Amino acid sequence: MRFPSRLASNQPSNAFLARAPLAVIVIAQLFGTSLWFSVNGVGLALQQAVGLSESDLGLLTIAVQAGFIIGTLLIATTGLADRVRASHLFAISAVAGALINAAFIGVAESISLAAAARFLVGLCLAGIYPLGMKLVVSWTPTHAGAALGWLVGMLTLGIASPHLLRGLTLHLPWQWPLLLASALALLAALMIFKLGVGPHLPAKASGGRPWAGLAAFRQKYFRAAALGYFGHCWELYALWALVPFLVARELERLAAAPGLQPWLSFAVIALGLPGCVWAGRWSRRVGSARVAFVALATSGMLCLAYPLLSGTSPWLLLTLLGIWGVSVIADSAQFSALASAAAPPERLGAALAMMNAVGFGLTIPSIALVTALWASQGPWVIWWLLPGPVLGLIAMRGLSSSK
Repeated sequence: MRFPSRLASNQPSNAFLARAPLAVIVIAQLFGTSLWFSVNGVGLALQQAVGLSESDLGLLTIAVQAGFIIGTLLIATTGLADRVRASHLFAISAVAGALINAAFIGVAESISLAAAARFLVGLCLAGIYPLGMKLVVSWTPTHAGAALGWLVGMLTLGIASPHLLRGLTLHLPWQWPLLLASALALLAALMIFKLGVGPHLPAKASGGRPWAGLAAFRQKYFRAAALGYFGHCWELYALWALVPFLVARELERLAAAPGLQPWLSFAVIALGLPGCVWAGRWSRRVGSARVAFVALATSGMLCLAYPLLSGTSPWLLLTLLGIWGVSVIADSAQFSALASAAAPPERLGAALAMMNAVGFGLTIPSIALVTALWASQGPWVIWWLLPGPVLGLIAMRGLSSSK
Protein backbone atom coordinates (compact mmCIF):
# COMPACT_ATOMS: atom_id res chain seq x y z
CA MET A 1 0.00 0.00 0.00
CA ARG A 2 1.48 3.38 -1.05
CA PHE A 3 0.98 6.59 0.87
CA PRO A 4 1.61 10.12 -0.40
CA SER A 5 4.15 12.19 1.46
CA ARG A 6 3.33 15.18 3.59
CA LEU A 7 5.07 18.39 4.50
CA ALA A 8 7.34 18.27 7.52
CA SER A 9 5.61 21.32 8.95
CA ASN A 10 2.74 19.07 9.96
CA GLN A 11 4.90 17.10 12.38
CA PRO A 12 4.23 17.55 16.10
CA SER A 13 6.53 20.07 17.76
CA ASN A 14 6.69 18.16 21.03
CA ALA A 15 9.73 15.87 20.98
CA PHE A 16 8.11 13.09 23.02
CA LEU A 17 5.03 13.03 20.78
CA ALA A 18 7.28 12.77 17.73
CA ARG A 19 9.12 9.78 19.23
CA ALA A 20 6.08 7.85 20.45
CA PRO A 21 3.06 8.71 18.28
CA LEU A 22 1.59 5.20 18.42
CA ALA A 23 1.67 5.20 22.23
CA VAL A 24 -0.08 8.58 22.30
CA ILE A 25 -2.80 7.44 19.89
CA VAL A 26 -3.56 4.15 21.61
CA ILE A 27 -3.69 5.74 25.07
CA ALA A 28 -5.97 8.46 23.73
CA GLN A 29 -8.12 5.74 22.17
CA LEU A 30 -8.35 4.05 25.57
CA PHE A 31 -9.44 7.28 27.24
CA GLY A 32 -11.82 8.36 24.48
CA THR A 33 -13.63 5.07 24.12
CA SER A 34 -14.29 4.85 27.85
CA LEU A 35 -17.46 6.75 26.90
CA TRP A 36 -18.78 3.79 24.88
CA PHE A 37 -20.01 1.47 27.64
CA SER A 38 -19.89 4.03 30.45
CA VAL A 39 -23.57 3.42 31.25
CA ASN A 40 -23.21 -0.37 31.07
CA GLY A 41 -20.53 -0.16 33.74
CA VAL A 42 -23.12 1.19 36.17
CA GLY A 43 -26.01 -0.81 34.72
CA LEU A 44 -26.81 -2.80 37.84
CA ALA A 45 -26.70 0.36 39.96
CA LEU A 46 -29.03 2.10 37.50
CA GLN A 47 -31.44 -0.81 37.74
CA GLN A 48 -31.61 -0.29 41.48
CA ALA A 49 -31.53 3.54 41.57
CA VAL A 50 -33.66 4.37 38.53
CA GLY A 51 -35.56 1.13 37.96
CA LEU A 52 -34.18 0.28 34.52
CA SER A 53 -34.76 -3.23 33.16
CA GLU A 54 -32.41 -5.41 31.08
CA SER A 55 -34.34 -4.29 28.00
CA ASP A 56 -33.86 -0.64 28.99
CA LEU A 57 -30.12 -1.17 29.32
CA GLY A 58 -30.18 -2.88 25.95
CA LEU A 59 -31.97 0.16 24.50
CA LEU A 60 -29.30 2.49 25.87
CA THR A 61 -26.58 0.30 24.34
CA ILE A 62 -28.41 0.23 21.02
CA ALA A 63 -28.76 4.03 21.14
CA VAL A 64 -24.97 4.39 21.32
CA GLN A 65 -24.54 1.98 18.43
CA ALA A 66 -27.16 3.82 16.36
CA GLY A 67 -25.46 7.15 17.02
CA PHE A 68 -22.11 5.68 16.01
CA ILE A 69 -23.58 4.34 12.78
CA ILE A 70 -25.20 7.65 11.84
CA GLY A 71 -22.02 9.47 12.77
CA THR A 72 -19.78 7.26 10.63
CA LEU A 73 -22.18 7.63 7.70
CA LEU A 74 -22.12 11.40 8.11
CA ILE A 75 -18.34 11.72 8.18
CA ALA A 76 -18.04 9.28 5.27
CA THR A 77 -20.70 10.76 2.98
CA THR A 78 -19.85 14.40 3.70
CA GLY A 79 -16.13 13.80 3.24
CA LEU A 80 -15.30 14.99 6.77
CA ALA A 81 -13.25 11.84 7.35
CA ASP A 82 -10.79 12.88 4.63
CA ARG A 83 -11.29 16.64 4.25
CA VAL A 84 -10.90 17.67 7.89
CA ARG A 85 -7.63 17.17 9.74
CA ALA A 86 -8.05 13.85 11.58
CA SER A 87 -6.53 15.06 14.84
CA HIS A 88 -8.89 18.05 14.97
CA LEU A 89 -11.99 15.95 14.29
CA PHE A 90 -10.90 13.43 16.95
CA ALA A 91 -10.36 16.17 19.54
CA ILE A 92 -13.66 17.94 18.85
CA SER A 93 -15.54 14.65 19.03
CA ALA A 94 -13.91 13.65 22.32
CA VAL A 95 -14.75 16.98 23.96
CA ALA A 96 -18.36 16.86 22.80
CA GLY A 97 -18.72 13.23 23.86
CA ALA A 98 -17.33 13.99 27.33
CA LEU A 99 -19.83 16.79 27.89
CA ILE A 100 -22.82 14.77 26.70
CA ASN A 101 -21.77 11.73 28.71
CA ALA A 102 -21.71 13.87 31.85
CA ALA A 103 -25.10 15.36 30.92
CA PHE A 104 -26.59 11.83 30.95
CA ILE A 105 -26.56 12.04 34.75
CA GLY A 106 -29.26 14.68 34.69
CA VAL A 107 -31.62 12.78 32.38
CA ALA A 108 -31.10 9.17 33.50
CA GLU A 109 -34.57 8.91 35.03
CA SER A 110 -36.22 9.52 31.65
CA ILE A 111 -35.53 6.57 29.36
CA SER A 112 -36.28 8.63 26.23
CA LEU A 113 -33.93 11.48 27.19
CA ALA A 114 -31.33 8.99 28.40
CA ALA A 115 -31.47 7.16 25.06
CA ALA A 116 -31.13 10.48 23.21
CA ALA A 117 -28.05 11.36 25.25
CA ARG A 118 -26.48 7.98 24.52
CA PHE A 119 -27.29 8.42 20.82
CA LEU A 120 -25.37 11.71 20.82
CA VAL A 121 -22.42 10.05 22.57
CA GLY A 122 -22.44 7.49 19.76
CA LEU A 123 -22.31 10.30 17.19
CA CYS A 124 -19.20 11.63 18.92
CA LEU A 125 -17.56 8.19 19.05
CA ALA A 126 -17.75 8.14 15.24
CA GLY A 127 -15.13 10.87 15.30
CA ILE A 128 -12.91 8.92 17.68
CA TYR A 129 -12.67 5.28 16.60
CA PRO A 130 -12.42 5.48 12.76
CA LEU A 131 -10.24 8.59 13.00
CA GLY A 132 -8.01 6.78 15.46
CA MET A 133 -7.47 4.07 12.85
CA LYS A 134 -6.62 6.68 10.23
CA LEU A 135 -4.15 8.36 12.60
CA VAL A 136 -2.42 5.02 13.26
CA VAL A 137 -2.03 4.35 9.53
CA SER A 138 -0.75 7.91 9.04
CA TRP A 139 2.10 7.21 11.46
CA THR A 140 2.87 3.48 11.00
CA PRO A 141 1.72 2.32 7.54
CA THR A 142 4.27 -0.49 7.15
CA HIS A 143 3.13 -2.36 10.27
CA ALA A 144 -0.58 -1.54 10.17
CA GLY A 145 -1.70 -4.95 11.46
CA ALA A 146 0.47 -4.79 14.58
CA ALA A 147 -0.22 -1.08 15.18
CA LEU A 148 -3.96 -1.45 14.74
CA GLY A 149 -3.79 -4.43 17.09
CA TRP A 150 -2.68 -2.03 19.81
CA LEU A 151 -5.36 0.48 18.83
CA VAL A 152 -8.22 -2.01 18.92
CA GLY A 153 -6.77 -3.49 22.10
CA MET A 154 -7.03 -0.09 23.70
CA LEU A 155 -10.55 0.29 22.33
CA THR A 156 -11.36 -2.97 24.11
CA LEU A 157 -9.77 -1.77 27.32
CA GLY A 158 -11.65 1.51 26.95
CA ILE A 159 -14.95 -0.34 26.63
CA ALA A 160 -14.04 -2.46 29.65
CA SER A 161 -12.91 0.54 31.71
CA PRO A 162 -16.39 1.58 32.97
CA HIS A 163 -16.59 -1.75 34.80
CA LEU A 164 -13.19 -1.03 36.36
CA LEU A 165 -14.25 2.51 37.26
CA ARG A 166 -17.38 1.09 38.89
CA GLY A 167 -15.33 -1.43 40.83
CA LEU A 168 -13.06 1.34 42.09
CA THR A 169 -16.03 3.52 43.10
CA LEU A 170 -18.35 0.76 44.28
CA HIS A 171 -19.18 2.60 47.52
CA LEU A 172 -19.70 5.92 45.74
CA PRO A 173 -22.79 7.09 43.82
CA TRP A 174 -23.20 5.65 40.30
CA GLN A 175 -22.55 9.09 38.80
CA TRP A 176 -18.83 8.95 39.63
CA PRO A 177 -17.73 6.43 36.94
CA LEU A 178 -19.54 8.51 34.29
CA LEU A 179 -17.75 11.68 35.37
CA LEU A 180 -14.40 9.89 35.41
CA ALA A 181 -15.01 8.58 31.87
CA SER A 182 -15.76 12.12 30.71
CA ALA A 183 -12.54 13.39 32.30
CA LEU A 184 -10.55 10.71 30.46
CA ALA A 185 -12.16 11.71 27.15
CA LEU A 186 -11.15 15.33 27.68
CA LEU A 187 -7.57 14.21 28.26
CA ALA A 188 -7.73 12.14 25.05
CA ALA A 189 -8.80 15.24 23.10
CA LEU A 190 -5.81 17.21 24.39
CA MET A 191 -3.34 14.42 23.58
CA ILE A 192 -4.47 13.98 19.97
CA PHE A 193 -4.80 17.70 19.33
CA LYS A 194 -1.16 18.15 20.32
CA LEU A 195 -0.01 15.08 18.36
CA GLY A 196 -1.44 15.99 14.95
CA VAL A 197 -1.46 13.86 11.81
CA GLY A 198 1.39 11.59 10.70
CA PRO A 199 3.52 11.98 7.56
CA HIS A 200 2.07 9.13 5.49
CA LEU A 201 -1.34 10.53 4.61
CA PRO A 202 -2.38 13.93 3.31
CA ALA A 203 -3.82 16.26 5.92
CA LYS A 204 -7.02 16.46 3.89
CA ALA A 205 -8.39 15.32 0.56
CA SER A 206 -9.56 17.87 -1.97
CA GLY A 207 -13.09 17.56 -3.19
CA GLY A 208 -14.87 14.26 -3.02
CA ARG A 209 -18.39 13.08 -3.63
CA PRO A 210 -20.95 11.60 -1.26
CA TRP A 211 -20.67 7.86 -0.66
CA ALA A 212 -17.05 7.86 -1.91
CA GLY A 213 -16.25 5.24 0.71
CA LEU A 214 -18.50 2.73 -1.09
CA ALA A 215 -16.06 2.67 -4.02
CA ALA A 216 -13.69 0.57 -1.90
CA PHE A 217 -16.22 -2.29 -1.99
CA ARG A 218 -15.36 -2.77 -5.67
CA GLN A 219 -12.01 -4.12 -4.53
CA LYS A 220 -12.15 -7.90 -4.03
CA TYR A 221 -9.92 -7.98 -0.95
CA PHE A 222 -11.59 -4.98 0.68
CA ARG A 223 -14.98 -6.60 0.14
CA ALA A 224 -13.85 -9.93 1.63
CA ALA A 225 -12.27 -8.21 4.65
CA ALA A 226 -15.38 -6.10 5.16
CA LEU A 227 -17.72 -9.09 5.01
CA GLY A 228 -15.58 -10.97 7.54
CA TYR A 229 -15.66 -7.87 9.74
CA PHE A 230 -19.46 -7.72 9.49
CA GLY A 231 -19.76 -11.28 10.82
CA HIS A 232 -17.37 -10.39 13.62
CA CYS A 233 -19.46 -7.31 14.52
CA TRP A 234 -22.69 -9.32 14.80
CA GLU A 235 -21.15 -11.29 17.66
CA LEU A 236 -18.78 -8.85 19.37
CA TYR A 237 -20.84 -6.06 20.90
CA ALA A 238 -23.74 -8.30 21.80
CA LEU A 239 -21.33 -10.51 23.74
CA TRP A 240 -19.87 -7.48 25.51
CA ALA A 241 -23.41 -6.39 26.42
CA LEU A 242 -24.05 -9.87 27.85
CA VAL A 243 -20.84 -10.14 29.87
CA PRO A 244 -22.21 -8.51 33.07
CA PHE A 245 -25.24 -10.84 33.00
CA LEU A 246 -23.14 -13.93 32.30
CA VAL A 247 -20.68 -13.05 35.06
CA ALA A 248 -23.48 -12.27 37.54
CA ARG A 249 -25.08 -15.65 36.75
CA GLU A 250 -21.91 -17.58 37.61
CA LEU A 251 -21.24 -15.51 40.74
CA GLU A 252 -24.75 -16.30 41.94
CA ARG A 253 -24.19 -20.00 41.31
CA LEU A 254 -20.97 -19.75 43.34
CA ALA A 255 -22.72 -17.79 46.10
CA ALA A 256 -19.95 -15.21 45.70
CA ALA A 257 -20.12 -11.51 46.60
CA PRO A 258 -22.04 -9.47 43.99
CA GLY A 259 -19.36 -6.78 44.33
CA LEU A 260 -17.05 -8.99 42.26
CA GLN A 261 -19.26 -8.55 39.20
CA PRO A 262 -17.75 -5.29 37.85
CA TRP A 263 -14.21 -6.53 38.41
CA LEU A 264 -14.77 -9.83 36.60
CA SER A 265 -16.72 -8.09 33.81
CA PHE A 266 -13.79 -5.74 33.35
CA ALA A 267 -11.35 -8.66 33.31
CA VAL A 268 -13.30 -10.62 30.67
CA ILE A 269 -13.55 -7.68 28.27
CA ALA A 270 -10.07 -6.31 29.02
CA LEU A 271 -8.49 -9.65 28.09
CA GLY A 272 -9.13 -8.51 24.55
CA LEU A 273 -6.13 -6.19 24.87
CA PRO A 274 -3.49 -8.96 25.03
CA GLY A 275 -5.53 -10.82 22.41
CA CYS A 276 -5.26 -7.89 20.01
CA VAL A 277 -1.57 -7.34 20.72
CA TRP A 278 -0.78 -11.03 20.24
CA ALA A 279 -2.77 -11.08 17.01
CA GLY A 280 -0.93 -8.01 15.75
CA ARG A 281 2.48 -9.54 16.42
CA TRP A 282 1.49 -12.86 14.88
CA SER A 283 0.19 -11.05 11.78
CA ARG A 284 3.70 -9.85 11.02
CA ARG A 285 4.78 -13.48 10.62
CA VAL A 286 1.78 -15.18 9.03
CA GLY A 287 -0.34 -12.32 7.67
CA SER A 288 -3.49 -10.62 8.86
CA ALA A 289 -5.84 -12.90 6.92
CA ARG A 290 -4.70 -16.08 8.69
CA VAL A 291 -4.78 -14.44 12.13
CA ALA A 292 -8.30 -13.12 11.55
CA PHE A 293 -9.50 -16.54 10.41
CA VAL A 294 -8.10 -18.34 13.48
CA ALA A 295 -9.50 -15.76 15.92
CA LEU A 296 -12.97 -15.75 14.33
CA ALA A 297 -13.05 -19.56 14.21
CA THR A 298 -12.07 -19.78 17.90
CA SER A 299 -14.73 -17.27 18.87
CA GLY A 300 -17.32 -19.12 16.81
CA MET A 301 -16.53 -22.44 18.48
CA LEU A 302 -16.96 -20.85 21.92
CA CYS A 303 -20.24 -19.33 20.75
CA LEU A 304 -21.42 -22.83 19.84
CA ALA A 305 -20.13 -24.59 22.95
CA TYR A 306 -20.93 -22.15 25.77
CA PRO A 307 -24.71 -22.78 25.98
CA LEU A 308 -24.14 -26.53 25.79
CA LEU A 309 -21.87 -26.25 28.84
CA SER A 310 -24.05 -23.75 30.71
CA GLY A 311 -25.01 -26.34 33.37
CA THR A 312 -21.44 -27.30 34.21
CA SER A 313 -18.99 -25.79 36.71
CA PRO A 314 -19.18 -21.99 37.09
CA TRP A 315 -15.39 -21.94 37.21
CA LEU A 316 -15.23 -23.62 33.80
CA LEU A 317 -17.70 -21.13 32.36
CA LEU A 318 -15.81 -18.15 33.77
CA THR A 319 -12.62 -19.58 32.25
CA LEU A 320 -14.34 -19.96 28.88
CA LEU A 321 -15.56 -16.37 29.15
CA GLY A 322 -11.96 -15.28 29.64
CA ILE A 323 -10.80 -17.20 26.57
CA TRP A 324 -13.72 -15.76 24.64
CA GLY A 325 -12.73 -12.27 25.77
CA VAL A 326 -9.31 -12.84 24.20
CA SER A 327 -10.51 -14.24 20.88
CA VAL A 328 -13.70 -12.27 20.19
CA ILE A 329 -11.83 -9.02 19.44
CA ALA A 330 -8.44 -10.34 18.27
CA ASP A 331 -9.54 -10.37 14.62
CA SER A 332 -10.92 -6.83 14.53
CA ALA A 333 -7.67 -4.98 13.91
CA GLN A 334 -6.64 -7.53 11.29
CA PHE A 335 -9.83 -6.95 9.33
CA SER A 336 -9.14 -3.21 9.53
CA ALA A 337 -5.54 -3.71 8.38
CA LEU A 338 -6.68 -5.82 5.43
CA ALA A 339 -9.31 -3.25 4.51
CA SER A 340 -6.81 -0.37 4.88
CA ALA A 341 -4.39 -2.07 2.51
CA ALA A 342 -7.07 -2.55 -0.16
CA ALA A 343 -8.86 0.81 0.10
CA PRO A 344 -7.87 3.83 -2.05
CA PRO A 345 -5.41 5.86 0.10
CA GLU A 346 -7.07 9.16 -0.74
CA ARG A 347 -10.40 7.83 0.55
CA LEU A 348 -9.12 5.68 3.40
CA GLY A 349 -11.03 7.56 6.09
CA ALA A 350 -14.31 7.37 4.19
CA ALA A 351 -13.85 3.67 3.35
CA LEU A 352 -13.12 2.71 6.96
CA ALA A 353 -15.97 4.88 8.24
CA MET A 354 -18.37 3.24 5.78
CA MET A 355 -17.20 -0.24 6.77
CA ASN A 356 -17.64 0.69 10.44
CA ALA A 357 -21.13 2.05 9.76
CA VAL A 358 -22.34 -1.16 8.15
CA GLY A 359 -20.64 -3.39 10.72
CA PHE A 360 -22.03 -1.49 13.66
CA GLY A 361 -25.44 -1.46 12.03
CA LEU A 362 -25.41 -5.22 12.44
CA THR A 363 -24.75 -4.88 16.16
CA ILE A 364 -28.17 -3.32 16.77
CA PRO A 365 -30.34 -6.38 16.02
CA SER A 366 -27.90 -8.72 17.77
CA ILE A 367 -27.83 -6.59 20.94
CA ALA A 368 -31.61 -6.22 20.82
CA LEU A 369 -32.07 -9.98 20.50
CA VAL A 370 -29.82 -11.06 23.33
CA THR A 371 -30.89 -8.38 25.82
CA ALA A 372 -34.60 -8.89 25.13
CA LEU A 373 -34.37 -12.69 25.33
CA TRP A 374 -31.92 -13.00 28.24
CA ALA A 375 -34.66 -13.16 30.90
CA SER A 376 -36.39 -16.09 29.16
CA GLN A 377 -33.50 -17.96 27.53
CA GLY A 378 -30.48 -17.25 29.72
CA PRO A 379 -27.14 -18.42 28.24
CA TRP A 380 -28.94 -20.02 25.30
CA VAL A 381 -29.36 -16.55 23.75
CA ILE A 382 -25.71 -16.88 22.74
CA TRP A 383 -26.71 -19.12 19.85
CA TRP A 384 -28.37 -16.10 18.24
CA LEU A 385 -24.81 -14.78 17.76
CA LEU A 386 -23.47 -17.88 15.99
CA PRO A 387 -24.44 -16.86 12.42
CA GLY A 388 -21.95 -13.98 12.62
CA PRO A 389 -18.77 -16.06 12.91
CA VAL A 390 -20.07 -18.72 10.52
CA LEU A 391 -20.95 -16.30 7.72
CA GLY A 392 -17.82 -14.27 8.38
CA LEU A 393 -15.61 -17.33 7.93
CA ILE A 394 -17.37 -18.18 4.66
CA ALA A 395 -16.84 -14.63 3.38
CA MET A 396 -13.13 -14.77 4.24
CA ARG A 397 -12.51 -17.30 1.48
CA GLY A 398 -11.99 -14.23 -0.70
CA LEU A 399 -8.86 -13.41 1.32
CA SER A 400 -7.18 -16.75 0.63
CA SER A 401 -4.89 -15.27 -1.98
CA SER A 402 -4.27 -11.94 -0.24
CA LYS A 403 -0.95 -11.03 1.31
